[in-house]
Amino acid sequence: MLEILYQDQYLIAINKPSGLLVHRSLIDPRETHFAIQLTRDQIGQRVYPVHRLDKPTSGVLLFALDSTTARTISACFAARAVQKTYLAVVRGYTADSGEIDYALKAHDERADAEPDKAAQAAITHYQCLQRTELPYPVGRYQTARYSIVELKPLTGRRHQLRRHMKHIFHPIVGDTTHGDGKQNQFFRQHFNAHRLLLHARSLEITHPHQQTPLAIHASLPADFNLEAFM
Repeated sequence: MLEILYQDQYLIAINKPSGLLVHRSLIDPRETHFAIQLTRDQIGQRVYPVHRLDKPTSGVLLFALDSTTARTISACFAARAVQKTYLAVVRGYTADSGEIDYALKAHDERADAEPDKAAQAAITHYQCLQRTELPYPVGRYQTARYSIVELKPLTGRRHQLRRHMKHIFHPIVGDTTHGDGKQNQFFRQHFNAHRLLLHARSLEITHPHQQTPLAIHASLPADFNLEAFM
């Protein structure tokens, strides 16, 4: 059973587990379970996707319960009228805070994308919440340093947070595409962490029908145990 974070007659939000695709995708054609399908079966009615989370990312995933609401919410995402906040564990010590303004090309992530298409603007704000150093050698470093950061994407490009953190040399731990293999291996061996350490912990939006602020929060799942990393 999926954890339902919010539900009314127009919207439903779940706490998506890491490893669950939002919908059927060529990324993993053998996969048979999807968040859309599971949510639909759990509540007994059709749901409409309005945004996405990567398969390895956990956290707040919002669906509409009718097509009109879906169009309205999708327009809010397109207009950057939705605030999303993520929590991540990254390699090394980040700055206290910063803005990553680095355009991303779609063809770097999708084989079917147009190779000549210009890079799209992509902006992420980040804030360091905590830094930790452990007395274990990882790769060419004598100790393991990492930061717990809060990430707020202003745009919604594919793998934006993962690619942006790699761009500033602080890849997210557990990222097998854009991350640091030695750091990932260290976390698997020492913390039994076998997932991407990226969690969508809140989503804030104006309710499309009630016109009131709506803030949805998702607690960290058991496989994202921050206490073990501190």
